[in-house]
Amino acid sequence: MATPDQSAQEARRLRTILWVVSLATVGLIFDGYDLVVYGAVVKQFLTDPTQIGPVNSAIAGQLGSYALFGVLVGALMAGTVGDIIGRRKVMLGSYAWFSIGMAITAMMDSTASFGWMRFLTGLGVGALVATTGALVAEYAPKDKKNLCNAIVYSGIPLGSLLAALLAIMLLEHIGWRGMFWIGALPFVTLLPLAYFKMPESVAWLASHGRMEEARALSERTGVPLPEAHPVHADAPAVAGSRKGFVGLFADYLAPTVLLGLMSALGLLLVYSLNTWLPVLMSQSGFNTKGSLQFLLILNGGAVLGALLASKVADRFGAKSVVVACFAIGAAAIFMMTMGFPVAGLLAIVAVVGLGTSGTQVLIYGLVSNYYRTNVRGAGVAWCAGFGRLGGVVGPIFIGYMQQAELPIDTTFQILAGVAAVGAVLTLVLPMARNASAKPAAVKVAAANA
Repeated sequence: MATPDQSAQEARRLRTILWVVSLATVGLIFDGYDLVVYGAVVKQFLTDPTQIGPVNSAIAGQLGSYALFGVLVGALMAGTVGDIIGRRKVMLGSYAWFSIGMAITAMMDSTASFGWMRFLTGLGVGALVATTGALVAEYAPKDKKNLCNAIVYSGIPLGSLLAALLAIMLLEHIGWRGMFWIGALPFVTLLPLAYFKMPESVAWLASHGRMEEARALSERTGVPLPEAHPVHADAPAVAGSRKGFVGLFADYLAPTVLLGLMSALGLLLVYSLNTWLPVLMSQSGFNTKGSLQFLLILNGGAVLGALLASKVADRFGAKSVVVACFAIGAAAIFMMTMGFPVAGLLAIVAVVGLGTSGTQVLIYGLVSNYYRTNVRGAGVAWCAGFGRLGGVVGPIFIGYMQQAELPIDTTFQILAGVAAVGAVLTLVLPMARNASAKPAAVKVAAANA
């Protein structure tokens, strides 16, 4: 039976976890909104040169890629910065950065200035994607880490749905500038709330030897201090003392390469289908409204599927579940070539959502819990940053296949093959060893406490 002190500590911990998960989820909803809103308004640019100047298809594609390159750079930069200065500071800075970026973008009147602002805004988006998983992993209970990460990273497809729905309802009334102003709302809503309610990571403080601050925060949040195994203060430096990208590639080289490739393949599938699925379904005979319904089903399946799969991952391990989801995605994408009736096709597309966007959510959870504390931010950043190359390449690759007038079935078969390769890469991923790699700073600090 729990003592009153233990019950009070658990209550504090539950409140803290709820705040962290809720704020992180809302942050990634806006993150997903900011990344997808361009696709919802680009038709205005193509048809009305008075908006930001003349825009043809080639320019539109370039403008769309600038934000993704910004995400790549921002994610990689945030990995080291987050492991050095802390998760909280990077997340608060990211909220402010991409909110201000969206507001300034809404005032641009040329393609050059719009493109630069999309790149600069992407830096903040990437930094947030890269840091959020590390903080959530360090607060989530051991038996619910994958579920908490799945809830949080489901914010990205939810933000995508929000951008599409708001465009349908509001675009003709507020124009593209109004849609971008909506993306600036976190500066006056989420940022102030997070400033007061988003704590720093107890594990991060402990890993940097700031044990007094870690104990005080542990008492306030109810989150226990990480386990530490005392060693002699004069013990030589070990691999676990290397931080950021140095420790990431020195101590986890092969797993990091594999996880980066897995993320790149996952995001290739995500952005290929989110960009081209309505077009492909339109070419298959569906009208515009029907084609967009497939996109909604795709993202809905991703959210629900990831949440359900994350519970299985918490019980049986994330690696095996990611393998299964990649394989399910490969099978479902291939089944789209088999001529099912509409009802069956919609159900298959929902499963495709699990095997693509849903799988990427689970990959973020796997990565967030794979590494030790003082390289975790760099690991998530690598996954989000390097993986973004797949997000850039995927839509371009499908575009070339469209230009070559390849059969639609061939496109789906190639994407199914990509998912199958993702399953194979996940199979050969070594088991995580972060539990046994305690940062030396924690050990020394514990010994001197």
